Amino acid sequence: MDLSFIINQLGEDREQYFNAIAPPIMQSSNFAFKTVGEMRELLQDEYKGFLYTRGNNPTIEILRKKLAALDGAEDALIFGSGAAAIFASVLSQVQQGDHIVSVRDPYNWARQLFMNILPRFGVETTFVDGTDIANFRQAIRPNTRLIYLESPNSFTFELQDIAAVAALAKERGIVTIIDNSYCTPIYQRPHDLGIDLCLQSATKFISGHSDTMAGVLTGRQEMIRRIFASELLNIGSGIAPFNAWLLLRGLRTLEIRLERSAQSTEKICRWLKEQPGVEKVIFPMDPDFPQYGLAKKQMTGAAGLLTIQLKAAGRAQVEAFCNGLQRFLMAVSWGGHESLAFPACASMCEGDFDPAVEKHRMVRLYIGLEDPELLIEDLSQSLQSIA
Repeated sequence: MDLSFIINQLGEDREQYFNAIAPPIMQSSNFAFKTVGEMRELLQDEYKGFLYTRGNNPTIEILRKKLAALDGAEDALIFGSGAAAIFASVLSQVQQGDHIVSVRDPYNWARQLFMNILPRFGVETTFVDGTDIANFRQAIRPNTRLIYLESPNSFTFELQDIAAVAALAKERGIVTIIDNSYCTPIYQRPHDLGIDLCLQSATKFISGHSDTMAGVLTGRQEMIRRIFASELLNIGSGIAPFNAWLLLRGLRTLEIRLERSAQSTEKICRWLKEQPGVEKVIFPMDPDFPQYGLAKKQMTGAAGLLTIQLKAAGRAQVEAFCNGLQRFLMAVSWGGHESLAFPACASMCEGDFDPAVEKHRMVRLYIGLEDPELLIEDLSQSLQSIA
């Protein structure tokens, strides 16, 4: 199926809702039955129809079909946040005594799950430098059940060779999960590279408007069905129909928003590399990026996120740069229409800042949909604080 068909037509049976162009919001918590037999059938297997919106809902089903097709997967589940998608997918694959291999710098709430929650139930995690496939081989144990990837990650953008890791995992009978929030299915298709379960924070590019939260998980129907019947229904972490409708709206413009953001990001990246106050620019599609060859091999593009390392003598200069920005909002997340700045030092206590540590002087920038020339002007005036 082509991208335009998926975004604009797949799953939308307009004859069922008065030929309305926009799908309706089925804002109902539950659904009625004509016979006891019909009710009994769905009570025995909610996956097959509409019983209770905690599980299935007509508006959510349209979104599930579209997001599964975008990923090249058989099915999808939609959660109330990206963190919920991580929690449910990981929990579905492990039990007491199991072992996980994860990349060393995953999204914070994935790391919290691996370090603070799963150990309470006898599940251990080994964190590895995912830039070298040998590190995965060395970390695998006889009880390893899961390899968790995030390629690129969302601050320094380290990549893993997805196809190589997937092949290694299949040799050992290990399930693979990847967080694909940075690229979305538009710029990277992990299932085509052999990954079992693919997730992303739909709060970001899928939504595109910074007005809703959601997570998506895709994979083979057999795996998705099992997670639906256990983790999704038990945790109760599904998405509300209205939020699903907002995501459907955001999907309509996903491709063109990413294109606009990608073009602006490349332009601003080139400009930043020439600025005396910037020591380093980190962006996967920059030819100077250490893993540029791998990025070109498994990604078809990148939009929005880049990180700069400032030539700052101390914390005060980093904060002055960020506080001086006028068109960039200071906030977490990314993927909306607005440009954002997120300094690494915001996550540190004052006494922990060390200018000798490169990451402490880093500021992640998200390039939104504004005129790139205006964003360059803003960065230029604020970089005067580094002079």
